[in-house]
Amino acid sequence: MNEKKLELVTDLYEFTMSNGYFVMQRNEIAYFDIFFRKIPDNGGYVVVAGLNEIIDYIKNLSFDIDDINYLRSLNIFSEDYLNYLLKFKFTGDIWAIPEGTVVFPKEPLVTVRANIIEAQILETAMLLFINHESLIATKTSRIVRSAKGKPIMEFGARRAHGVSAAVYGSRAAIIGGAVRNKLCLYS
Repeated sequence: MNEKKLELVTDLYEFTMSNGYFVMQRNEIAYFDIFFRKIPDNGGYVVVAGLNEIIDYIKNLSFDIDDINYLRSLNIFSEDYLNYLLKFKFTGDIWAIPEGTVVFPKEPLVTVRANIIEAQILETAMLLFINHESLIATKTSRIVRSAKGKPIMEFGARRAHGVSAAVYGSRAAIIGGAVRNKLCLYS
């Protein structure tokens, strides 16, 4: 699902840090891993989901003049950094565990290798996609296991927080083992 204006769906911290790196002319290669330390409900495992959205986000990540003007209005970024963002293109590498894979605490789910400025900008959005969709895929997997072979369908759109959450949630539930719901609008 193609989102609008995801560039600014992040923590301000990501921009202030990357601006600091830019101003200090720090352009070394950095690595960061997405992983979790423990499973909150002691459920034993997590099912990875959300990579499709990460790939789409990174492929389409760019900043338009409205984004730059908003960031400029905050009066905390250098003009050279804002010009850098206007021409931004991710040039790093990403490795990931395939969606649907069962993982355990402290295993890297995604590894980013990029210029430190680029890597910093990606962090919040990547965590958003992995955390949300892996949560749904994992919960669905546990329900499917409990059903002992009976088909489990996903009806999350009824309570979702918007269209995107419904679509992403449904996709994650299918990754977790829910059967596909064949939608028929007209008979």
